[in-house]
Amino acid sequence: MANPPLKAAIFDIGRVLVRLDLPRAIEGLSHGVSLSPKELWAVIEKDPRWRDWQEGRISPHDWHLHITKRLGSPLKFEEFREAWNRTLDPAPIHSDDLFKTLSRKLKLALLSNTDPIHVQFLESHYSFFEYFPARARIYSCSVRASKPSPVMFQAALKAVKTLAEQAVFIDDLLENVEAARSLGLHAFQYLDPAQLRSELRSLDASLNL
Repeated sequence: MANPPLKAAIFDIGRVLVRLDLPRAIEGLSHGVSLSPKELWAVIEKDPRWRDWQEGRISPHDWHLHITKRLGSPLKFEEFREAWNRTLDPAPIHSDDLFKTLSRKLKLALLSNTDPIHVQFLESHYSFFEYFPARARIYSCSVRASKPSPVMFQAALKAVKTLAEQAVFIDDLLENVEAARSLGLHAFQYLDPAQLRSELRSLDASLNL
């Protein structure tokens, strides 16, 4: 029996649509801090409130106060926010034409583990967001859950009003791809732009990518 037609494409953001430049962010965050870059990031990533930050249970201002206190950092909130956003490469990985083409046939959604500071920056700096309706931008800090939790994928499917077997999910992390597949979605691990187009064409040759 043939697969049901594809109706939706759900994209991760980091390292799929936007490159991440962690050293660039750490350079800014390290101002006035005695830790090495590696030590600094370890303190942040392993912080007991990291998941609360990613899942929207702590405000940007409280996160700033919490982290700068732990690091002994003198950064004011605006300086911290600017440094935090430097991890997001200004140039998107794909041209808007990709999403314009896809949107003619598919419903598009975003599904990202991210925080409120990055969300504000992303939505105000990248033009591809116009192809992703606000209701279909699913962020961990809004849903209060993180991939690979089924809660995230269910929220995305609800947003695009599509059955799992008629949606494809694209992520750079295999763990998240496997979680999507376990729920019945088509899913593949993102490697590069050419592979992305090839994988999508294999699911629906009529996409003209």
